[in-house]
Amino acid sequence: MKTSSVLVAAALLALSAVAQAHTHLKEATPADKSVVNTAPSSVVLKFSEAAKVTALTLHKDGEAEQKLTASPDTASTQVTAALPKLSPGKYAVDYRVVSNDGHIMKGQLTFTFDPQATPSAGKAPAHEHEHAHQHEHH
Repeated sequence: MKTSSVLVAAALLALSAVAQAHTHLKEATPADKSVVNTAPSSVVLKFSEAAKVTALTLHKDGEAEQKLTASPDTASTQVTAALPKLSPGKYAVDYRVVSNDGHIMKGQLTFTFDPQATPSAGKAPAHEHEHAHQHEHH
């Protein structure tokens, strides 16, 4: 019976190693591809597992990118970075994180700040064809 328990332990170890290699962004504020009508004062990244942010930049279309300071600067499942005063426009936040097992993950989220816009939640299901259902009467 001893051999089977060793195999189970090895299989569990292999599974947890695979799971750890895929730290991913679970949630962001502002949400990716969202439209906001008030300038966010910070960006919040929530990861599936604790990860340390090694690079974080904000880039507005047509302007130089700015480095952001992530807090905490230790591995954490939630990271917050204060944003400078934003003017209306389209922004991209690029991030690079290292998970506890040394796995490096890069990603980007984009959002648009438009004071005139109706806020959108970002990655919500697309309902673009909602208004296309006007029935034509012959």
